[in-house]
Amino acid sequence: MRFLELRVPPPLVAVLAALAIWGLRRAFPEEGVFIPGRRIIYGTLLGLGIVAIAAGLFEFRRARTTVNPMKPETSTALVTSGIYRLTRNPMYLGLALMLLAVVVFFSNPLGLACIVVFVVWMDVFQIAPEERALRARFGEVFDEYCARVRRWL
Repeated sequence: MRFLELRVPPPLVAVLAALAIWGLRRAFPEEGVFIPGRRIIYGTLLGLGIVAIAAGLFEFRRARTTVNPMKPETSTALVTSGIYRLTRNPMYLGLALMLLAVVVFFSNPLGLACIVVFVVWMDVFQIAPEERALRARFGEVFDEYCARVRRWL
């Protein structure tokens, strides 16, 4: 299945997952649950997701390296500052938080399955090949970074 690696842009994967969450809400409306403070939780998760993505983009721009997730081999710098001290993949974490916000918005716990699929897809078809390219480019420095910082959180 390596032919799927780095083929689908991560934002598109997230949009497809969000559509699946919406579809599950429409197909199984009786599975909806009451979530106290739903709007606050939704807004907080959405905001955290946006901040994580923006912080990751900011650090990439500051390091003057590519933000294109489809071409990790073109990276000119290993970014380990800012939010990258907390997570190796803040932009993907941000997308996952935004998907969690969508689940909360629709109040349907079945949507959590879509987040699991999103995370697995990202791990297998996006992050693993990115890490291979970064390991080839930055070697032991990248391995040391991976030992210090988790993939997601």
